[in-house]
This record gives sequence, C-alpha cells and structure tokens, in this order.
Amino acid sequence: MGRSRGGLSTKIHLAVRGLGCPVRFALTAGHRGDVPHAAPLIDDMPAQVVMADTAYDADHIPSAHR
Repeated sequence: MGRSRGGLSTKIHLAVRGLGCPVRFALTAGHRGDVPHAAPLIDDMPAQVVMADTAYDADHIPSAHR
C-alpha cells in the first residue's frame, strides 16, 4: 500500500495473453510510477504485439517491445 493524494492505494501491473489470461503481474504502491515495471513484465515474453497504456511508454524500453 502506498500513500497518494487520494489516500492509501495499490497498483496492479499485469501482462496478459491475447485473450486476457494473466501471465505475469506486479503489485506496487499507488504513488509509484508505472514505467519502471513495463520492461520486467514483458521481458522474455513471446509476443509479436504489445499493447500498453501510455503511462508505460519510455525511451529505455527496447523498440522490440514497442
């Protein structure tokens, strides 16, 4: 649990297969940024396409993942 402007909160970062079946996840405090968790969630995943929220977009994520 982390403290944010809205109070205590938690974020769930989730990688799923094509039909939405979860394959990897991470829990973080709500006030933590999203970008540091993008690469660890998708590393070594056999994917041709990765769709993600813009909160996960960063130059340090290899272009093979974007």
